[in-house]
Amino acid sequence: MNIYEELCKIVSEDQILKDEPMDKHTTFRAGGKADYLVMPSNEEQVRDLVLLLKKENVPYYVMGNGSNLLVRDQGFKGVIIQIARKMNQIRVEGETIYAQAGALLSKIAAQALGEGLTGFEFASGIPGTLGGAVMMNAGAYGGEMKQVIVNACVLTSEGEIAVIPADLMELGYRTSVFAKNQDIILSAQLKLEYGNEAVIREYMDELKEQRVSKQPLEYPSAGSTFKRPEGYFAGKLIQDAGLRGFQVGGAQVSEKHCGFVINKDHATATDILSLMEQVSDKVEAKFGVRLEPEVKIIGEK
Repeated sequence: MNIYEELCKIVSEDQILKDEPMDKHTTFRAGGKADYLVMPSNEEQVRDLVLLLKKENVPYYVMGNGSNLLVRDQGFKGVIIQIARKMNQIRVEGETIYAQAGALLSKIAAQALGEGLTGFEFASGIPGTLGGAVMMNAGAYGGEMKQVIVNACVLTSEGEIAVIPADLMELGYRTSVFAKNQDIILSAQLKLEYGNEAVIREYMDELKEQRVSKQPLEYPSAGSTFKRPEGYFAGKLIQDAGLRGFQVGGAQVSEKHCGFVINKDHATATDILSLMEQVSDKVEAKFGVRLEPEVKIIGEK
């Protein structure tokens, strides 16, 4: 089977990139090539792509903005389906926001602000898409997706398009039912409240100031690199282990915020992975706590 010809039966040629360097599509700005990167423009194309790839046993991975993803230097042998590029529409009706999974959280927050809606300010600085945020129950500054989501439209593992209400999502700390059952989030409905636009803007500006002052936004990274261990903070454990500024190749534990691994100087994915492993080992040796990656790692070993 010629996989390229089969892909072209579902999407147009300009929606397919061959041998695509994934450092262009991840916020880490590192990683190898994907055999194919496909950018579907609607739910039906996502469904047909997944059904084809499953039928032909072709490895695939569904990504959003690449803000929580690292592709190994050896690349991804198969097809990466990128939702963010062409499935990012946002619609506001009263206090309800309808958005496709590829919509950036920052753009949803900006649109909510423009409509005088409050409740989504916490997500304004998270550099990801709605799909990834729902799957991981993303949160910051005391807010999380669990507080605002009504339902999500998904492609189930059986290939059906279904609407899942929030009370069936099992939303917890950086997890949901979607992280376990392999359903693909296509869109979601959010419920906010009317507020004072000036107050909303002021709060968003305040959160932005906190991020700029405390996070190493000037370097490529995937945000918080490790999950928060129960009863601890990953960044503090790393700092207390004496690892502030610890470097492997071009990858470094940020001197500004130890919870961030940054691409300081043309780091490879191997540099980043080696640093993460060494940090986990050193923290475990000192405190008996094993740090687990929050960033998703895919590709050939």
